Amino acid sequence: MNHPRPKARISRALGIALTRKCVRYVERRPFPPGVHGRQRRKTSDYQVRLLEKQRLRHQYNVSETQLRRTFDEAARGTGKTGESLVSLLERRLDAVVHRAGLARSIYQARQLVAHGHFTVDGRKVDRPSYRLRPGQVVGVRERSRASAPFQLAATGANAPDGPARPYLSVELAGLRATLLREPARHEVPVICDEQLVVEFYSR
Repeated sequence: MNHPRPKARISRALGIALTRKCVRYVERRPFPPGVHGRQRRKTSDYQVRLLEKQRLRHQYNVSETQLRRTFDEAARGTGKTGESLVSLLERRLDAVVHRAGLARSIYQARQLVAHGHFTVDGRKVDRPSYRLRPGQVVGVRERSRASAPFQLAATGANAPDGPARPYLSVELAGLRATLLREPARHEVPVICDEQLVVEFYSR
């Protein structure tokens, strides 16, 4: 999903770095963009919940319609709605590609998936919103393996910081990742209070 605003401005407005490149911008200017960004502003309960919803939406690079549809599905299921929402988003194909280190950002992951570079269980899938089931294998198509982004990914250049995700089995040299099970909320590196997102949509 394309955004008209630069990623650095969105990151500063949300207070989190959406890409590795944005980290230094947020650290250097840890306040919202604009001439009034430094001024203290009173925040309402609605604004606090809206900000958390926007944080979650932008970290997965999904539209408002997609996020609302996923929330409705999570609300119909069992368990805590907020945790189910994050789990459903984390099982999107573009999110798995990003977490596995096959793309440097969620934006690149979405683009690579949409251009048809990935397979799921050996079949080409070009829908970033495709939801993986435990046991399914994501791989790079043979014709795409020689391209520069995947040659770089195979060296581990896009590997996530910190420990590997326990719900994923990743083989970077083979440009392959397997979803072992549904991710638990504490295992997902998303900066968001999902309960506030639930309250935003339940108001």
